[in-house]
Amino acid sequence: MAATFATPSTVIGLGGSSIKAKPFSSSFLKPTSSAKNPLRLAGASGGRVTCFERNWLRRDLNVVGFGLIGWLAPSSIPAINGKSLTGLFFESIGTELAHFPTPPAIASQFWLWLVTWHLGLFLCLTFGQIGFKGRTEGYFEK
Repeated sequence: MAATFATPSTVIGLGGSSIKAKPFSSSFLKPTSSAKNPLRLAGASGGRVTCFERNWLRRDLNVVGFGLIGWLAPSSIPAINGKSLTGLFFESIGTELAHFPTPPAIASQFWLWLVTWHLGLFLCLTFGQIGFKGRTEGYFEK
C-alpha cells in the first residue's frame, strides 16, 4: 500500500494537483463586497473603521517651495530697527554657535527669533497647503 504525502507545492497549487480552498461563509456574517481582495478596492480600509481617508496629508512639493519663498520674502524685509527677522534669526544662530558646546541661555534673543521665524514659516506652509489643495480639489468653487 503506497502512502501519498502532500508537498508544499501541491498544497499551494503549484504542483500537478491543486487544492482549492472554499471561501469562508457564515450565516452570521454577510459579505460586504464581491471583490477578491478588499484591500484593492478604492478607499477600502480593510474592514477597519477610519476617521480620515488613506492619503490625508496629500503633500505636494509645490506647497513647500512656494510656502518657503512666501515666508522668506516678507521675513527678509528690514522692519525691526533696520534689520529683518531672517537676518536677526541667522545672526543669533551665529552668535550662539560662537560658544558652541554651551547651549543658548534662557534669556537669549535666539529663542524669540527662533520661535517667531518658525511660527511664521509653519503658518505660511499650513495656509499654503489649505489654499493650494483646496483650489486643486475644488473646495472654493461656487
